[in-house]
Amino acid sequence: MVDTEVLEKLEAGFKKLQDAKDCKSLLKKYLTQEVFDELKTKKTSLGATLLDVIQSGVENLDSGVGVYAPDAESYTLFAPLFDPIIEDYHVGFKKGDSHPPKDFGDLEHFVNVDPEGAYVVSTRVRCGRSMEGYPFNPCLTEDQYREMEEKVSSTLSNLEGELKGTYYPLTGMSKEVQQQLIDDHFLFKEGDRFLQAANACRYWPTGRGIYHNDKKTFLVWENEEDHLRIISMQKGGDLGEVYRRLVKAVGEIEKRVPFSHHDRLGFLTFCPTNLGTTVRSSVHIKLPKLAANKTKLEEVAAKYNLQVRGTRGEHTEAEGGIYDISNKRRMGLTEYQAVKEMQDGILELIKIEKGM
Repeated sequence: MVDTEVLEKLEAGFKKLQDAKDCKSLLKKYLTQEVFDELKTKKTSLGATLLDVIQSGVENLDSGVGVYAPDAESYTLFAPLFDPIIEDYHVGFKKGDSHPPKDFGDLEHFVNVDPEGAYVVSTRVRCGRSMEGYPFNPCLTEDQYREMEEKVSSTLSNLEGELKGTYYPLTGMSKEVQQQLIDDHFLFKEGDRFLQAANACRYWPTGRGIYHNDKKTFLVWENEEDHLRIISMQKGGDLGEVYRRLVKAVGEIEKRVPFSHHDRLGFLTFCPTNLGTTVRSSVHIKLPKLAANKTKLEEVAAKYNLQVRGTRGEHTEAEGGIYDISNKRRMGLTEYQAVKEMQDGILELIKIEKGM
């Protein structure tokens, strides 16, 4: 049973959402009185409540989504809220649908989208993974953070070839090194206000760290938003090379660290927007002519299910007309299909930009 203090906070939070006329989050859209009443007294076996799920969206009324899963069980227990949000965000992934099995497809189908190097500044493909047997950030203990770091750092230190590199724990890292890595887009910032409100930054910086290979084209973030963010990136537009490196790395890590997987939802992550394939394939791309014609840019983005963000990711501006463009769909399709959609969309955007 949920205690009185939590119930009071839930009631106050629900009222705040109802009164927030300008709030456009999916949380506000789908947390009806009926759903709220059904879920407000529920608690997972690890002790997570509806408050843990919604508190970031209640505190940040400008959230696009507004919910996080404090543990794997939350996706099932709080399904009356998560399912419609998942269906809305993941365009048509309905309650009765199941995510297909993992399939990275024919790795040779991916190309350099900008061989002349005129538009694409850099290319990146990442996926999120949760370690089996551990809850997500809000429910982790300090000892679990340490234990996970030990498992992951020893696994990564065994990688060979182009994946060989160094693990840097955030604990004890100098501010200078930290800032340099942030400026290079290699390291995550200390949790933003959305993650802070979701209680995802406890015991900071214990158990957090970054691994990168010697060439800085392969990175692993540990315990930022998800247990693991596995990232392949490089300058220019060679999506094929970036994707192949990621697939190889995931295969190597998976041999040693079992990942949390759900029959219906695919690979599990803290934020429901990343479920399924968890794959985000993106480019930083210069589109000065399309930047002046936002309507056309958004039209093409919608056709290929692309997400257009500012240069430094979500909630930021486009610096110097450079956009961060990625696949939006991660569920109900394979890893191959998700990245192929992004490749097709980027090729189309470059073609339009050239012709303007």
